[in-house]
Amino acid sequence: MEELDLAQIARYLHLTPPQVEKMAMRGRLPGRKVGGVWRFNEAEIHHWLEDQIGASDDSVELERVQRVVDRVTGESQDRELHELCTVETIEIPLQARTRGSVIRAMSDLVAKSGLMWDAAAMAEAVKSREQMHPTALDCGVALLHPRRPQTSILADTVVGLGVSRAPLPFSDTGHMTDVFFLICSYDDSAHLRTLAKISRLIAMESFLDRLRACETPGEAWHCLQEADVLLSA
Repeated sequence: MEELDLAQIARYLHLTPPQVEKMAMRGRLPGRKVGGVWRFNEAEIHHWLEDQIGASDDSVELERVQRVVDRVTGESQDRELHELCTVETIEIPLQARTRGSVIRAMSDLVAKSGLMWDAAAMAEAVKSREQMHPTALDCGVALLHPRRPQTSILADTVVGLGVSRAPLPFSDTGHMTDVFFLICSYDDSAHLRTLAKISRLIAMESFLDRLRACETPGEAWHCLQEADVLLSA
């Protein structure tokens, strides 16, 4: 990741330099002045985009963020969620009942795909990310992921899904969580696209209700598949 100037970050986000400067001056975009010149860290901008995705449950706002992600990553067509999250990486019901055991169980689950070969290392990376900033949302969903792509233990991007029969305290806000996605992305672009897609899915009307009503991994996978079709329509 590199340091970008005002013109570079404007091109990166497909905005005008005055728009970027205004956002930075108002604290809406992470940046700092060095010698009177605005400088932006690419890694910080990536995490800012990540926060923008996770901060909203409004479908219109999420579509806008999706367009930004598409521009930034240079990708508008990618794999559907049901292609990344298969029956073998879904567990219903998820048996874990504590934050630590959920993270370990979800990492073990993703390892079943054969695309990730060190569940313990992934669990540790996800735990560190959760300690920095919990990923649990008010809607009862947690979007677990490491802070940086774990390319040394991944062959490709893969997603795990666990649904607990009873919500458990997973965040520091007091909200209860019963749906857990573990996003193991091979690179930053794949991570942003996958995170944006899941965020749009969980914002769809009745999607979470249908997912929580599933009795088996197969039913949950079909629920993801149907939602992907609706999202693409």
